[in-house]
Amino acid sequence: MRLTIIGSLHGNLTLATKIAMESGAKVTHAATIDTALDDLCRGQGADLIMIEDNYDIRALVEKLEGEHIHVPVIACGSGENTRAAVSAIQAGAKEYIPLPPDAELIAAILTAVSKDQKAMIYRDPIMSKTIALADQVAGSDASILITGESGTGKEVMAQYLHTQSPRSSKKFISVNCAAIPENLLESELFGHEKGAFTGALQRRIGKFEEANGGTLLLDEISEMDIRLQAKLLRAIQERVIDRVGGSKPVPVDIRIIATSNRNLQQAVKDGIFREDLLYRLNVVNLAIPALRERREDILALSQHFVEKYSSANGMPGKRLTNETLEVLKSAEWPGNVRELENTIHRAVLLSIGNEIEPDAIRPPEALSSSSDEPAAAAAATAEALSNTLVGMTVAEVERDLILNTLDHCIGNRTHAANILGISIRTLRNKLKQYSDEGLDIPLPNEQRGFAS
Repeated sequence: MRLTIIGSLHGNLTLATKIAMESGAKVTHAATIDTALDDLCRGQGADLIMIEDNYDIRALVEKLEGEHIHVPVIACGSGENTRAAVSAIQAGAKEYIPLPPDAELIAAILTAVSKDQKAMIYRDPIMSKTIALADQVAGSDASILITGESGTGKEVMAQYLHTQSPRSSKKFISVNCAAIPENLLESELFGHEKGAFTGALQRRIGKFEEANGGTLLLDEISEMDIRLQAKLLRAIQERVIDRVGGSKPVPVDIRIIATSNRNLQQAVKDGIFREDLLYRLNVVNLAIPALRERREDILALSQHFVEKYSSANGMPGKRLTNETLEVLKSAEWPGNVRELENTIHRAVLLSIGNEIEPDAIRPPEALSSSSDEPAAAAAATAEALSNTLVGMTVAEVERDLILNTLDHCIGNRTHAANILGISIRTLRNKLKQYSDEGLDIPLPNEQRGFAS
């Protein structure tokens, strides 16, 4: 866990640093926003930024976005300054920590942003063979290609390989090749020099250099443009990279893991993926079976997700009934582990009492949209979140996400805040803002249009 603190090292922030380090974080400090940004562009890396509320938080967020650096920002300041807290959230901060800092609150935030690198959860003999192969090759520096359907847990497997490797104390850096526009992916991977193109105001260290000494995950490698694949091939073969606009190669020491849910052999035949690159990546192939092919894992994962989301939502431990377990085990799960996790999350929220019955996990399409039961309406509302976002502003998307999540939780503020990953205070501030704008805000145990 890498934490960057922007602001004075005196008083409260000194205490915050001590608390964070006691929680296992590696802390660096920057006196100004520009100093912090320079450090990040030079490849220092951060998982979280804390900044005093008297700094220009909006400028920091905009500069991070301009450099395509994705790090959550946490503001901190006087606990009595409510206006500063609201302003910080509106400027783009994910959370506001009142000072003097509370040890439990800081520890909780660090835990929330840290990546889950626990051991793989499995029980099925088929998955056991895959894990055994992973354990066998984890200690090597060989490139590994992880394949499998969407939602099977390819990135979780990549993190597992890293934690089992000699590089586990170094960085694990992930790049989603499908999520970054083609014209930006080269700079994201290899970095750029100042002035290399319009908008390149300073040198930027790419993910290859940031991952130096550790592991670089190239997620959905099949989506990379074939012209960029040649440069990637050289980086893998020679362990050197060229920054965009650079004049000399930069050596890197990394382990490469790639994932794909496509048939790369077919992609080679179609002329959209280089055969020589496939050979370099596919030194070892870890094929993760679909969830429907490892039925025993459905039960183990279901129990894990029940515990996870019961705890996250402040609920007493719940139990899946035998009938529910049979329904879960017999389903096909086209969305694999990701679909199962979403289903269990919803079931934990909607089940009444300490037992989760089959009705709580019925697929949303089986629910009548005309039902008067709030639980049925809530489940239908949750699935309606797949509406297109094109043409909407970020503020509009945020508003709809918050209100739809609140509907999904039948007006329960605490559950909604936990799902959204924000504090209850932040949620209440947002809801007040929307109410002031004339929007219908559901009360507890209500949904918009379903008042009790």
